[in-house]
Amino acid sequence: MIVSPSVSASGPRAARAARPCASRAFAAHAFATPALATHAFATNAAASLVQSCRAFVRLARRWAAPGFTLIELMIVLAIVGVIAAYAIPAYQDYLARSRVGEGLSLASAARLAVAENAASGNAFGAGYMVPPATRNVASVRVDDTTGQITVAFTARIAPEGSNTIVLVPSVPDNADSPTARVALAQGSVQGGTLTWECFAGGKSASSLGEPGTGPAPAEAATLPANLAPPECRA
Repeated sequence: MIVSPSVSASGPRAARAARPCASRAFAAHAFATPALATHAFATNAAASLVQSCRAFVRLARRWAAPGFTLIELMIVLAIVGVIAAYAIPAYQDYLARSRVGEGLSLASAARLAVAENAASGNAFGAGYMVPPATRNVASVRVDDTTGQITVAFTARIAPEGSNTIVLVPSVPDNADSPTARVALAQGSVQGGTLTWECFAGGKSASSLGEPGTGPAPAEAATLPANLAPPECRA
């Protein structure tokens, strides 16, 4: 009597590998029945095929069983750690920069007020309504004397003392040079196109017009450059 090879549940790959052998063993068994073959050669061939299939199944089980070794696992963990060391800080900076954009958007009303007051000779903060604080923006203030706007962020962006950017307005200095920029003067009507320049921490000189001719913030900005938009960096 020919016994078909058994397949244990040691793994799906071993089971799949055993199916072709089981089929061949069944065919060989049918070929070896007295009704189909009268020679001992058929019986011997079937028994040999069954033994080969059993050996193949054992090999497949050994091939499917092993997993990660401890060294391989440690290598994978080290690679993940290196990637995380670079990716997590970069992602945190990206989140902070996206939140800084809210402050620049809130400052649009302040910029409009300064432009209107510069054209009429009023105090630069006249008529400006300070917006309420948000989760990301603590305050948006207008300097009545210079027209400069200081945006202060909450601790979600940066801690107190390193959380401000400054928007500095300027107009062309047509008297001395058509490309030079000068600060606004309170109480006088300003001519020419008003331009805004953003300053973050580490940026102290204007990049508009001729080098060194544009106005700088009266109060230095403190937000770290890596958290500020590109146009605010030195």
